[in-house]
Parts: sequence; C-alpha cells; structure tokens
Amino acid sequence: MNATARPETVPSGSTGRGRRGRTAGRSTGKLVVTEAKLFVRDPLGSFFAVIFPAALVLILGSAMPGFNEPNADIGGRKPIEFYLPITLALAIGTVALVSLLNTLAADREKGVLRRLSTTPVSPVRLLVAQLAVNVAALLAGSALALLAGGLVFGIEARPNVPGLLAAFVLGSASMVALALLVAAFTPTSRAATGIGSLIYYPMLFAAGVWTPGPLMPEAVRRVADFTPLGATSQALQDTWTGNSPQPLHLAVLVGSTALFGALAARLFRWS
Repeated sequence: MNATARPETVPSGSTGRGRRGRTAGRSTGKLVVTEAKLFVRDPLGSFFAVIFPAALVLILGSAMPGFNEPNADIGGRKPIEFYLPITLALAIGTVALVSLLNTLAADREKGVLRRLSTTPVSPVRLLVAQLAVNVAALLAGSALALLAGGLVFGIEARPNVPGLLAAFVLGSASMVALALLVAAFTPTSRAATGIGSLIYYPMLFAAGVWTPGPLMPEAVRRVADFTPLGATSQALQDTWTGNSPQPLHLAVLVGSTALFGALAARLFRWS
C-alpha cells in the first residue's frame, strides 16, 4: 500500500513562542546598540568607564612616593602592581554608583524614561541593555589600564586570565545590577547622588581602596567578603597573583547579580 508522506506539524503555540523570542532578541540587540551610542555621546560616563582606570593607574604610579619603585618588603616588586586590581574595582564602583546611577535618574527626571514607556521596550530589556553596555565599557577601560601599566611602568604580571576575566565580569555585573536597583525607584538626580554616596563610600572601604584587604582587621575583612565590591576586589587580587578566585566570592557576585537584577526589574518605574 502506498502511503502519502505527511508533513511534520509543529504546534502553532510553539511556533509563535519561537517567533516572539527571535523578535525580542532582535529588539533587545537594537536597544543595546542604541544605548551604546548614547553612552559614547555621554562624556562623563565614557570618561569614568574607559579613561578613568588608566588615568588612575598613571597618576598613582607617577605621583605616589615609592609606588613605582621595587620594594624589598614585597619581594622586590612594585607596589603599583598590587594596587592595580584594587584600581579596577574602584573603576567598577565609580561607573556603577556614580555615572550609571546618575544617568538613569536624570533620564527619569527629564521624562526620557516616560517616553520610552510608550514604546514596546520593557523594563527588563532596558536593564539588560544597560548591563551589557556598561560591562563592555568597563572591560575596554580596564584593558586600557593594564596596557598603560605595562607600557609606562613595566608592570609584569602572570594572572590567572580566565579567573581574572570571570571575577571582573561578575563583579561588574553585580555592581551595575545594584546601581539599576537603586535607579529603579530613585525619582531625581539629587536623590540618586545621596543614596549612591551612602552605598559608594563604604563599598570603597570594603574593596580595600584605603586599606588593602590583607591589612584589614579580620572582622572587617569578613564583612567585606560579603559585599559585591569587596568580593570583586578580593577575587581580582587573588586572580591577579595567579591564584583562583575563592568560591565564596564568586557565589556572592552571582547571588547579588541575580538578586539585585530581579528586584530592579520588579521595582522599576518609568516615572
């Protein structure tokens, strides 16, 4: 008996979901491109993300006494070598809690976000686009800082490259997610500056900007390990010296990114 082949059928719902998923992916990609263009046009955000890390390394290495001189107490190496990962953590905190937070708050204050609410853009897509653009900018800025340190001061390092990259990306994502959470409900630039400062400066202490992690009191260091920027700084320092990041620090970064990101999407208001 001859059988007539039947074309394979696909449930219409499954086809619809796939089509919607592709459409959402394309629209999110376009939004990322748009946000990237706006980011480049913002001199403050571009400076802190791309130029600030390299500038800070050059200033510390040139102006701080002994920072670019071999020190017998640390095996004949230069102090700037050990401070460089802390500089990267400082750049992450500054971009997230200063430039990004203020930019989003200013957009809400000026009505830019309200106008976006009339388009198909959802809060989740906007937050994802901001996360992608700012992490990419931080990666570029940190690469420039490492290049400047190597060319100008002859910094030689043998980092755990995969671990360093993972620590940096996760740390950037966690801090950007925290900034997005604060920006989700902050109505004005003035309020964003105040709340951001209350978070920013204690975070810098936890990151070892003023007191490097190994010199902190044990109790303070334990608390710092559970803060996003403190965990980022410690993970960067560990991987910079060729070691692996501690599982605790990675868990703190992954957990805080998921928690802050989910809360930001839930609490986000266009106006």
